[in-house]
Amino acid sequence: MKPSDLQTLYQRLRQEADKVIVGLEEPFELLVVALLTGGHVLLEGVPGTAKTLMAKTLAHIVQAKFTRIQFTPDLMPSDILGTSVFDVTTGKFYLKKGPIFTNIVLADEINRAPAKTQSALLEAMEERQVNLEGERHPLEPPFMVIATQNPIEYEGTYPLPEAQLDRFLFKVLVPYSPTETEVEVMRRYHQGFDAHDLVRAGLQAVLPASGLAEAREAIQKIIVEDGLFAYVAQIAAASRRSPDLVLGASPRASIHVLLAAKTYAALQGRDYVTPDDVKFVLPAVYRHRLLLKPEAEIEGLDADAVVRRLLGQVKVPR
Repeated sequence: MKPSDLQTLYQRLRQEADKVIVGLEEPFELLVVALLTGGHVLLEGVPGTAKTLMAKTLAHIVQAKFTRIQFTPDLMPSDILGTSVFDVTTGKFYLKKGPIFTNIVLADEINRAPAKTQSALLEAMEERQVNLEGERHPLEPPFMVIATQNPIEYEGTYPLPEAQLDRFLFKVLVPYSPTETEVEVMRRYHQGFDAHDLVRAGLQAVLPASGLAEAREAIQKIIVEDGLFAYVAQIAAASRRSPDLVLGASPRASIHVLLAAKTYAALQGRDYVTPDDVKFVLPAVYRHRLLLKPEAEIEGLDADAVVRRLLGQVKVPR
């Protein structure tokens, strides 16, 4: 598979997604980049902005098994991972697998579950396996977690600590749709569209989940010049000494920027990474990792504004 093939693949994925998703081009593109990169995504947006629909659509068009888990304050780790159950007929214990054993998991409102449950999910994300009663159970590839959270409502939530947020490849913001887009959404529902029946909407699979391995092999061959390695590292270093931040980007963030930029370059049909590829993925990689100082927040800055400052401070390689 060549970069031109990956570009064609993305165009076909986008064409299918457009049958059920109106607008949201950049959030959906970042979801595809994350899937092909092998990372997890935190979606942030108010209720009703099609976060669940995007996740379901992505799973459908790559023929991946999909599970949605509604996170609540009483959700236990065993509700996600599974548990050992005694079989009276055989006199033995067997593993009753939890909903984590799938390809794409939608962790809805992840910040509503207590820390212990969040940690169980995040360990599975990092290790790609579940450890139950001393036995390791690998998760079937591809495995991707798409977690959602509401940016407005904080009552009754357990915010993810920075060390756990760092395990997400991207934090993708899902905004309100423009008026014209919202009108088109209403028109589709008026004509009979049902978000719960994607097959009836004409949505077809484009790529089998097994074909993702071939796409990832092609992305691995994308060329990265030495100057771009230094560019990514210099941006991370600038974040760590920024007067606006308590916590800058981690070394894992630099790795994620590099890998995501390679994938994005491939989806553009190129076999090499440019500084613009880095600039495109950087906000999504950084925004959940940067911890702003109170005075910066009082000034009206957010993580994306700090990222723009950082990009302005670091010389772009030629």
